[in-house]
Parts: sequence; C-alpha cells; structure tokens
Amino acid sequence: MNSRALTKIQSAVLIAIIVIAAVGGGAAYVLWQVSLPPSEDIIIGVCADLDMPSGKSLLRGAVLAAEQINAEGGVLGRNFTVVAEDDDGETSLDLSVASNALTKLLTIDKADYVISNQAINILAYQDICAEHKTILFATFTPLENLTQRVVDNYDRYKYFFRISPTNSTSAATRFLDSILTLGNYTGFKKIGYLAQDTPSWTQLTILLETYLPKYGFSIVYKGLVQLTTTDFASNFVAAEASGAEILVPLIGGMPGVPFIKEYYDRQSPFVLWGNVPAAVSSDSWNLTEGKCEYLSTTGSPVVAAYPLTNKTVPTVEAYLRRWGTDSAPGGAVPAYDVVRFILPDAIRRAETTETEAVIRTLETTNVETSSARHWMFTSSHDVMVGSGAPNNPVEDYMVMCVFQWQNRTLVPVYPKVIKDEAGATYQYPRWSGPWTTSQTP
Repeated sequence: MNSRALTKIQSAVLIAIIVIAAVGGGAAYVLWQVSLPPSEDIIIGVCADLDMPSGKSLLRGAVLAAEQINAEGGVLGRNFTVVAEDDDGETSLDLSVASNALTKLLTIDKADYVISNQAINILAYQDICAEHKTILFATFTPLENLTQRVVDNYDRYKYFFRISPTNSTSAATRFLDSILTLGNYTGFKKIGYLAQDTPSWTQLTILLETYLPKYGFSIVYKGLVQLTTTDFASNFVAAEASGAEILVPLIGGMPGVPFIKEYYDRQSPFVLWGNVPAAVSSDSWNLTEGKCEYLSTTGSPVVAAYPLTNKTVPTVEAYLRRWGTDSAPGGAVPAYDVVRFILPDAIRRAETTETEAVIRTLETTNVETSSARHWMFTSSHDVMVGSGAPNNPVEDYMVMCVFQWQNRTLVPVYPKVIKDEAGATYQYPRWSGPWTTSQTP
C-alpha cells in the first residue's frame, strides 16, 4: 500500500511520456518504469506483521498521515510514499524472517525512515538500522536497553527513537502512582491482582508486591492465569473471599471480554483498576454487552477519543472516516504521529532529509501530536513523559491515562489533573460493596 500523489516533477514526466508515446510506445514504457518510485519522494517504510490487526493498524496510520501531508503539499515540496514489508512479528519468532523483511525494506524498497512495532527481534532491528544508517521509530516495546544503547554508544545507535510505549520503569512508576491515587479517592487499602502469566505482567506484579505495602496497602489476593484462560469464576470466588476492595486485572487480548462479563454478572464487591485492553477498543461496549460499566483501565486518549490535545479527536475522526468505524485507531496512532507531526517537523527545521541533520532536529523536537501536548525526546531518544514536577507537568508530555466506563463513555479518572480538567468523577458500581452510598468519591 502506498500513498503516492503526483508532484510537479511527476506531472512533467507524465507529459513527456505522453509526447514520446506518440512517437514510440516502447520508449515511453521504459521512461515510466525508471521514474518509479519517484526519486523525489520521501520513502516511509513500515515493518510489521501485516496479517495481524496491530500491523494493519500501524500501516493504516502511516498511510493516512502521508495522504494528509501530501494533500497539503508535502514536506520541502516532496511527497511521502509509504511502503511496507511483512515481518511476521506477532506470529513467528524467526529472526531470519524478520531480518529479511527489514533488510528488503532498506535495500530494495529504499526506505528513508522505518517505523516498526516489532517486539521480539527489536534489538536486531536496532542493529540493522544502525548498519544502514537509517532512522528507526519503534512503536511497541518498553525495553530499557534499547535507549541505554543510545547512551552507551551514541555514534552507532543514534538512529533509534522510541515512540511508544513509555519505558518499563516509567510505565511501572505511573501505574503504581495510579493505584495510590485510587487509594486516595476511595480510602481502600486491601488489594489483589489477577494477571496473565507472562514476563511483562509478572514483572509488574512483583513491583506491586514490593512497593504497595510501603504505602499502607495489604495484598490479600494473588492470582495468575494462562494466556488462554477464559473462565475466571474460580478466580473471582477466591478474590471475593480474600476481602479485596480493589482488584488489579492484567488481562490482555480477547480473554478480557469474558473477564469483564464475569465481574459484572457476579457484582463482585470490589472495584477494578488495571490494564484490560479489550475494554478500550472502539467496540468494547458492544463486545461486553455494556458490562464494562464501572471498569477502570489504562488506555490511550486517542482510543478513548478524549481531547487531550487539539489533534486527538481529529485524528480519531479522520482514521474512522478513512478506514471504517469497525477499525480501532489505537495501534495506528504512533505511526500516524510520526508521519503527520514528528518527522515533518524535524525535516522542515533541518531544511533537508539528510540523516544526521534530521537526527539533530528530532533531538530538539517540541511539537503537539495526537498523544502529547508537547512531544519531546529525552537525551537517550526515549519518549519524554511527565513526572508531575513543576518543570515537567504530567499532562504536558506523553501520559499514561486511566479511563473508567461511565454510561457508555470512557471518562478520564487518572492522572487527577486530567480528571479534574475534564470535570470527571470516579464512580463506584451500583451494587453493594465497601464503598459509600454517595457513589461518587
């Protein structure tokens, strides 16, 4: 898929072809073949599992952004063309398949910049792009050592920039802070967790067990389930028996749907506050038959269509117009923001597409995107996140939000500054539990 549009140069070539064709058709065909892809286009390469929803979404985000940029006249008078290679990144762990896809993108497709949501083989991607001196925007991995490499060996790894998510330390810190904030809202201190047994989730549960007791929380229930688990009845029985007031679910993928339904149908006497991606898709309300009501989960402002920035809601609306209302924009946003805002800004300020110059302007990026009021990179080429300090407001940079379903709408309930800014309140379930009768803490 590409987003090619005629430039003045291409139009001239086309006129020349038509003239030559009147004399001899064969020569015209040769000239047209030589002109593709047009040398003046800036080639954006997408390397992802194009058979999977996240890969398709990433590509769609890049294509939409390129179409919009080209409609505005391009960047420095040049159009963006999007090319893509399928790396089987979600369905295969085969390094050779992934490496071949990226190498083809760089050597055959001649990508000037690469966007990838590769997770398993991302370190290899970082090395390959370093060898080819090509900028790589990573959109799916929180690994700390990726940006540490930039610090330790800048000359080799300066081509790497992380777009999302925030690094694992920042993500864990914000998640822990969100639970402390919930404790302030509710006064609840008895907490449990139910997590899928994966390295990332179990690492987070270890952090919960380590730090929450230091803030007066008692961890009364600890549950681990397999990735394929869809029957959570026994887990809810155990969590209810523990006296938990808060249950932290860490349930990825479609198993989140039966989990949500079980909670609602049982009317379990605790609140849910965690990470359930199935609860923040565009069709979550229908998928769960409205039973996601009262659940609070981490999510992107774009997916929730919350106007965090002036660009957030227009991005959602443009994406749904282009790709259909059954298409979730979440996975598309990192690629969209790169192609629509971050890269054009860097190229325009550099006044060239020369790699070293663009790296320098990327390092001084400060631009509004769909995901941040001020998109900036750290010195290690990580995405800047807000700490809450006076000179680093939590709401101004890349922010981890928690949204609660209230009356068919996703409402921001964390960070508190965004909750207050939206005029929102945290709400308790309508059934009996350890909460007050006011229903609004």
